[in-house]
Amino acid sequence: MAIDDLLDEHEQGERVRSWLRNNGAGLVSGVLVGLALILGWQWWQKYTNTELVEANTRYEAVVKSIQAKNLDKAAKDIMALDDGKGGIYAELAALRLAKAQVDAGKNAEAIKTLRDVPAEGELKQIVQQRLARVLTESGKPDEAIKLLADAQDHASLEIRADALVAQGKPDEARALYTKALTTVDVASPQRRLLETKLMDVGGKVPDPAEQI
Repeated sequence: MAIDDLLDEHEQGERVRSWLRNNGAGLVSGVLVGLALILGWQWWQKYTNTELVEANTRYEAVVKSIQAKNLDKAAKDIMALDDGKGGIYAELAALRLAKAQVDAGKNAEAIKTLRDVPAEGELKQIVQQRLARVLTESGKPDEAIKLLADAQDHASLEIRADALVAQGKPDEARALYTKALTTVDVASPQRRLLETKLMDVGGKVPDPAEQI
């Protein structure tokens, strides 16, 4: 091997060693961070899966309590589920409990259950709609109207119209039923019920062809 080649290899080695001295700590740190992210993600997946399994178990306990008509126990089970960050399980369990409470004639308890649901997004809208229905059935249509004041979907419009009927305001209810019909699909099963409610308050059903 020529001396020039040896010098080239020696120079290259020195450059590598120099780079490691200057960047070695960062390189090691980067590797450690990468390992931490991988191990952390694996831990997070395991932790999340464990939480989901526990939440599902607690949800099933709530369902069994409801089926056994032990609503007080179901309410306590939901509190434990919520404390354990049960997420959507806690929300769905609360909706089931509220329905069972209404069926049992315990509207006041159902109202409390629905008001305590920490729902977000589309599920929040469903919770508010159910709460508004129970409020109207409980003689509190004004609260139902206020709760859904900004909602413009056909279900919320219908519920607000129902509340207006309960208040003895058929003209205002008629306007909302009509608006709801213009926002619901012509093939929706809900349309026939809306048409009936509209006619009950003296309204005229709009021609479905005008919506196509």
